[in-house]
Amino acid sequence: VINSFFGTNPLSQFMDQTNPLAEVTHKRRLSALGPGGLSRERAGFEVRDVHYTHYGRLCPIESPEGPNIGLISSLCMYAKINDLGFIVTPYRKVNDSKVDMANEDVVYLTAEDEESKIIGQGNAPLTVDGSFIRDVVKCRQDADYPVVGPDQVDYVDVSPQQIASVSAGLIPF
Repeated sequence: VINSFFGTNPLSQFMDQTNPLAEVTHKRRLSALGPGGLSRERAGFEVRDVHYTHYGRLCPIESPEGPNIGLISSLCMYAKINDLGFIVTPYRKVNDSKVDMANEDVVYLTAEDEESKIIGQGNAPLTVDGSFIRDVVKCRQDADYPVVGPDQVDYVDVSPQQIASVSAGLIPF
């Protein structure tokens, strides 16, 4: 069984060990193809396009060109897969307009948990105690990008880099 999985499964590949970055990127790659998945011919634009639920989960930058575009993705920098198989991404909770800065209080949310929550950007200026410096915060809520008061923010991103994969995060934009 093990030999057939690693030897004949269409999702099985040799590890790219060109350099440490190539290896990490290879280990964090996801595919919508293969047994039980999509085929290149059946996959339309809806499947290949970037969706707002991918934020912090699937990198919008790193995808192959050609027929696999949008079907092969990479996990974002801080994203991980939980025990149920869902991709989760980290956030810091906001209580009474203050961001909880304790490292152990990072909350990992699925796309469903994130639904209808107002999430501030990871680069929002904060004081030492976690209060917002400005009286408005640029946020996102589902597919919208409102600018709201600090009292309306539910969570903030852990880092501005969490939108990109490890390799895309190294590109100096």
